[in-house]
Amino acid sequence: METRGASREVPRAALSSRKGKGREEGGILTKLRAAATRTLIEPRLYARRRSYKSGNGAAHGAHETLEIKRKDAMAASVVSRNDEEELNGETESEASSIYQGSIISTVPDRHGFLGGSQYSPERKQSISPDVILRRERKWIQMLNNWSLFMTTNYHKVRERCRKGIPPSVRLRAWLNLCGGQLLMNENPNLYEELIKRPGDPKYIEDIKKDLHRQFPHHEMFVENAPGQQELFQVLKAYSILNSKVGYCQAQAPIAAFLLMHMPAVQAFWCLVAICDKYLIGYYSQGMETLLRDGDILFALLKRVSPVAYKHLKKQKMEPILYMTEWFLCVYTRTLPWESILRIWDMFLCEGVKVIFKVGLILLKGSLGRTSLIKCCPTTYETLQVLRNPPQHIMEEEVLVYQIQRLNLSEEDFEYEHQKQMLKRKTVEKETANRTD
Repeated sequence: METRGASREVPRAALSSRKGKGREEGGILTKLRAAATRTLIEPRLYARRRSYKSGNGAAHGAHETLEIKRKDAMAASVVSRNDEEELNGETESEASSIYQGSIISTVPDRHGFLGGSQYSPERKQSISPDVILRRERKWIQMLNNWSLFMTTNYHKVRERCRKGIPPSVRLRAWLNLCGGQLLMNENPNLYEELIKRPGDPKYIEDIKKDLHRQFPHHEMFVENAPGQQELFQVLKAYSILNSKVGYCQAQAPIAAFLLMHMPAVQAFWCLVAICDKYLIGYYSQGMETLLRDGDILFALLKRVSPVAYKHLKKQKMEPILYMTEWFLCVYTRTLPWESILRIWDMFLCEGVKVIFKVGLILLKGSLGRTSLIKCCPTTYETLQVLRNPPQHIMEEEVLVYQIQRLNLSEEDFEYEHQKQMLKRKTVEKETANRTD
């Protein structure tokens, strides 16, 4: 199986700079598909999340805070919940309430959510400030010597991604890993040019319809917040750049997720890299690549969890029914927020196989025991379980641990990929013969 978004070499000639406005943007896509994930860039250091301040319904603009005062940051990370409440002048009961099963808060959580299923209540710091600071220093050293690490010590990069990228350097790391910064550097001002164009009316209408559906409980995307306008511009720019794909509804949560962590221009180029390198073919009409990868996932499940495999096969449930949202949205609509961040740290480093591994863990955890499948006598119950996997298997440390324990090699992925490709060619040939 091709490890999309995870090749180790960096063919510099494949990503030449953009010269002149007359050049067609299609060349960028061609070069991108030939590019490696691990690129040589020098991105800026931003804070853990972007935030917006608003008053009386009007936005006062975005701000990104440089986390350069490490001592202050470390001190803030160990402030107790009670101290925070005292500083804010309100108690936890005053700041939040339970509404229809979700927490609704007047104070955003550490990720910017005001409520909804993604809201993350305060939790005790599991990693000491000293360890966090030490990891940050290692990452900064690595990012400042990116070429050396990627060419001679990739295993160290992968190991550190699996441990979790410190929030203060996550933007810089993600841009390094996916190649977004390199694309931005070699195509200066292209994003600004794209957002000035009108775009295809069909895609523009679809994008506008989807804006309010993307993380409506996040401070960036509440009604009339500036984040919605940025999201519109990023999605419109991509639909113009890659007119063959245009706009797919599943791109919106990915773009919104990126905007929570970086300014619009960086989010745009990361989206380009993800859609046209990591998930190439997923958003095309017919979704042939997604269908094929669904069959690969199901074949790998036979090795990972025979019980779950037999149950799904008995009910004749096609993979496309349960894995579409997982793969197309890269779990941004499925997992708890801390788990999403850890999965993306690995996904941007190791490629699409991480998406497969997460899917296998969810399938095994949801249907991997006889006691579990007894609760799913029909496809309806099975789909309900897979759309709402057990919470304990989605927890950050549990999920990451299970992924690393998964006994699947590169050869296993490659074997199933080649098997599915051959199967499809055989079917196409038989269909053509019947037509003749």
